[in-house]
Amino acid sequence: MAKAPQKKLTTFIWSGTDRRGKKATGELDAPNLPFARSMLRRQGIKIKSVRKKPNPLLKKKVKPKDIAIASRQIATMLGAGIPIAQSYKAIAEGTDHPGIRNIFSAVRTDVEGGTSLSEALAKFPRQFNSLYISLVTVGERSGNLDNLMDKVALYMENLEEIKAKVKGALWYPAAVIFVGVGVTGLLLVLVIPQFEELFAGFGANLPALTATVIDLSRGLRSHWQVVSGVIVGTIIVITTSYRRSLAIRHLVDRVSLRLPIFGTILRKAAIARFARTLATMFGSGVPLVDGLTSVAGATGNYVYHDASLEIREAVTTGQALSTAMADTGLFPAMVQQMTTTGEDSGELESMLNKAADFYEREVREAVDNMSKLIEPLMITMLGGIVGTLVVAMYLPIFKMASVM
Repeated sequence: MAKAPQKKLTTFIWSGTDRRGKKATGELDAPNLPFARSMLRRQGIKIKSVRKKPNPLLKKKVKPKDIAIASRQIATMLGAGIPIAQSYKAIAEGTDHPGIRNIFSAVRTDVEGGTSLSEALAKFPRQFNSLYISLVTVGERSGNLDNLMDKVALYMENLEEIKAKVKGALWYPAAVIFVGVGVTGLLLVLVIPQFEELFAGFGANLPALTATVIDLSRGLRSHWQVVSGVIVGTIIVITTSYRRSLAIRHLVDRVSLRLPIFGTILRKAAIARFARTLATMFGSGVPLVDGLTSVAGATGNYVYHDASLEIREAVTTGQALSTAMADTGLFPAMVQQMTTTGEDSGELESMLNKAADFYEREVREAVDNMSKLIEPLMITMLGGIVGTLVVAMYLPIFKMASVM
């Protein structure tokens, strides 16, 4: 049976008095204004005003890191015996993040109204993925929600740490290149023309390097609109194509795994995510076949996403997990052997967690080593570009000095 589409929630600002007669204000998410008023009345609020919250120009997004931090707080409070609704209320009232406040307030209201926590969280699929919901569902059914939430928090913390490391590894050289291109452009547009005017009165042929740089400067100044349009257009086309085309995303992910240095880091990160996610799901009582579906979406790479689904199909037909992993050709022998050992000994969760620990450590070390290597290379490259332009401009002066 198909699920009914979720209604879009709107944020409302309200003011009134609580059960003790004290003035109170706040925000809540609701499908419409009457529903918002009904929610407030159920909370014992005597309403003075309720209005739709204006949309900010720059809306602060709820990032996975925010959810990870909030999940850790929830796990701590549930472990201390604080009821679910009260825990979510405490987070909502104590956070400075408007998105977290609105989401957790809505979850708390649903839970107080008799909705299960997993169903309340499922209304926000962008913030709580299928893996998160599955683990919460298992925790509710087993009566072990505090421990399951602790696992969720630990899993998200590990995942975000690795993601931050990988992003840092990719963005650092990109930022240096961007700065290098910007500095070069400014020199060509603002500095080189000053030397060009100086050289115009020399009455002698300029060195080839100097002439080339001056021609480049003229071309950039004459066609800067075209150059800017091409650069911006290329970025927009690539970004849009990557977001909308599944084939291009597959191609980019396949190519990225083959890149020198970066490819190794991305491959190890994907293996770490696979092992960590599967260990968390399996150890929480989620069936292996169901867990592999969530693992596919957590690998962060479409090559490993497709491989996870292939493994799932193989496991469904009765094939061993380690054998199915070996058939993909994407997992190192060590991971396969640890998986085999885990299956034979009944310690699959422990073996997968050890594999995840190893590859997470490998990612950290690889990123640190790469940063130490790339930093001097990037500085040398940037210095080489600027140095070439400086030498090109001073060559005619040196030539004149040698003639005189």
